[in-house]
Amino acid sequence: MGRLVRCVSKDGALTVMSIDSTDIVNEAHKIHNTSAVTSAALGRLLTAASLMGSALKGENDSVTLRFSGDGPAGSVIAVSDSKGNVRGYVSNPDVDLPLNNMGKLDVSGAVGKNGTLTVMKDLGLKEPYICSNEIVSGEIAEDITNYYAVSEQIPTVCALGVLVEVDLSIKAAGGFIIQLLPYASEDTITKVENCIKSLPPVTTMLNDGLTPIEICQKALNVFELDVLDEAEPVYKCSCSRSRVADALISTGRQELESMSMDKMTEVSCHFCNKKYVFTSQQIRELLNNS
Repeated sequence: MGRLVRCVSKDGALTVMSIDSTDIVNEAHKIHNTSAVTSAALGRLLTAASLMGSALKGENDSVTLRFSGDGPAGSVIAVSDSKGNVRGYVSNPDVDLPLNNMGKLDVSGAVGKNGTLTVMKDLGLKEPYICSNEIVSGEIAEDITNYYAVSEQIPTVCALGVLVEVDLSIKAAGGFIIQLLPYASEDTITKVENCIKSLPPVTTMLNDGLTPIEICQKALNVFELDVLDEAEPVYKCSCSRSRVADALISTGRQELESMSMDKMTEVSCHFCNKKYVFTSQQIRELLNNS
């Protein structure tokens, strides 16, 4: 399971949250058999979604992040509940690319630099909040920062990282998000900028054994922080046979009638790869209930 902490500065000028998502990203890799670069892309997005989800107030609230870029990985999607539990997938998990010119996994090349990041928040209202922004880099963290700046007008620092072993297992994954509150002074902004100038990558700090709270303290070493809450999020799919049945019904009577001609209809969950099998008789029963 992951380890996530949310903090606020004693002066109330900013919040910071951090997560060790190594186990979460490892589970995603095992489920989707991702390549090194798609593990990094999906892992960064799962990490961001978990952090963003943990800040939601309602027990049944959720946030969905979708990158629809022009890279070979196709769509990259992550969904989090308000406890930070996440699930996600990438359309083409086996994409393999050379390292970029900095000698790192080419996440931007896999995701693409043209397209949209769509953020959907289901807050239990009549309609979900949906916002789309153009992709600014495809590196994930920069795009999350841009989303907050453009769509929520919240000055934000977002850092995400995934370190992939030679055998494609995940050695370290995690991230943090720092956000300035409306009454933060220029002095606070300057202090934050100075703090993060020489900060090591998130995966380096995790590799050195730092916990999420220690990462928060290191990222903002001139601030006193109070812990708001802690959590242990996991990779968790919410699929069920009844939900799949509802999804089949939503395809319409014509589609169900076509399915009922087949002896078996198999449906796989995008998020966990679990397979649900419906016989022709069970499809006809869905028809009767539609």
